[in-house]
Amino acid sequence: MDTSKTLRLIALSASVMSLSAPLYAFANTATQNPASSTWTGTLPIAAHGPFQRVYMPQNAPSAANRDGFPREWTSAYANARHNAAFPVGNDAPKWLRQGVGWNFAEARAWPLSDKIPFGNGVYGEREALPVQTQFMGNALGVTAVDGTIYGESDDMFAYAVNARTGQLIWRTSPVQNNLMGDPVVAGRSVYLSAGSVSFNFAHVVKYAQTGKTSRGEDESFNGVISLNRNTGKFQWMFLTKGEAMPTPAYAHGKLYVSTGAGNIFAINAKDGKKIWKTHVGGIANMSDPAVYDGRVYVSMSVVPYIYCLNAKTGKVLWKQGIKGAVNTGLGDVAPAVANGIVVQDTVVDKRVKNGHKTVNTTVQAMSAKTGKILWSHNMGRGPLPPAFKGGMPMIHGGVVYVGTPVNSVYQARNLKTGKLLWTWSVPDAGPAGAGRGAATYYDGALYVSTGPYVYALNSVTGTELGKHYVGGRFGIVNPTIVGGTIYLGNSWDWINALPVDAVNPHYKG
Repeated sequence: MDTSKTLRLIALSASVMSLSAPLYAFANTATQNPASSTWTGTLPIAAHGPFQRVYMPQNAPSAANRDGFPREWTSAYANARHNAAFPVGNDAPKWLRQGVGWNFAEARAWPLSDKIPFGNGVYGEREALPVQTQFMGNALGVTAVDGTIYGESDDMFAYAVNARTGQLIWRTSPVQNNLMGDPVVAGRSVYLSAGSVSFNFAHVVKYAQTGKTSRGEDESFNGVISLNRNTGKFQWMFLTKGEAMPTPAYAHGKLYVSTGAGNIFAINAKDGKKIWKTHVGGIANMSDPAVYDGRVYVSMSVVPYIYCLNAKTGKVLWKQGIKGAVNTGLGDVAPAVANGIVVQDTVVDKRVKNGHKTVNTTVQAMSAKTGKILWSHNMGRGPLPPAFKGGMPMIHGGVVYVGTPVNSVYQARNLKTGKLLWTWSVPDAGPAGAGRGAATYYDGALYVSTGPYVYALNSVTGTELGKHYVGGRFGIVNPTIVGGTIYLGNSWDWINALPVDAVNPHYKG
């Protein structure tokens, strides 16, 4: 045993204890209006217990190291286009232009070098890979605001980490539920989404009998949580019956939330109070809302539809389907919106071939104003993927980029016409399929995180420019790029940072 290392760990533990205690203690100061779903005050988390908030202010970024970063983060994948790319100027600090590399271990970090997921011997690798994403690691990517990287993990903790050093600023676990979203940051707050993929057995029986059910209801405590962005201190929670796995969208002082009970809410981002509620039915899995031009776009599964709502009133303006959609497919994928066009994909046309379930993937473009279908194309048939079945679309420069784990490809299509520009097959896709996360367009190249790798592609031809092995696995993860650094969330319960030129040798920061 390395005695000096042990002593350093003991000293660090003591330091963390002294800094954080007694930030939370058992208390009865929380309040909830019986007619309200919003919980405010203090949560009953024991001081010195394993779930207390840890706050290490000495690790916060300096004022100089906040420059060049976004000031807020309003949506999953940064914006309604799903392109999380932020160039910096030539006067930015050298570290920001050239990039940094570090790996931050979260609470249940599984060795990045271990290629076999936990549970492999019981579930088999095909199923164990998504189970590890859903219950141990980071389902989505991370948020980069003012020199801080924010991450939500299915280990039930949220984290704030210094973007330059990878050092922990705060860690908190406000409720005993999975945190599967992409933290939203606006004003002085960071917003988390709580909910798991689970179904109560009674709800499974209900679905078998009626074809309707609610995901996450009676499983745990679901909803949207507001924290102080600098300290991680709990501010309020808007509780929902069904899971709130999808990342909420922020606009004009409101948060838009979709749930596993088929409800869509607008709530006040300042105090968590409900503004409106619209029940559309179905289930929101990981279909994060998108806000564009005064409207909210949400997709649901069971029954599968895309909805457009008035952002002020919650009135449904239109709904649209995708022909042959498998019932869970639309709820897995968030719509991307740009240039007056909504893009959505889903698995369709389930068939049994040679004793195996197969599906195709349809990507469809619609008018953001009317819902009219502009074009629809299939991406190719393959095995029905386990768990998350689609790929998050991304729009940049009149082109939509979208992947699918069905046949593990990424495609580029003209946004207006749907014309296929190129197809790239993910190498060594693995038994669960690859291509779930949104791609990121940055400085002329396309960046994709899938499997244990991050790839750089020529955005015009789809030709591979380079790749970098990180380890672990990337699920529905988009590369978040600021200056010369790529930031990622990992299914093995890590937050990763690596220089852009480690992936793309042609990049000149």
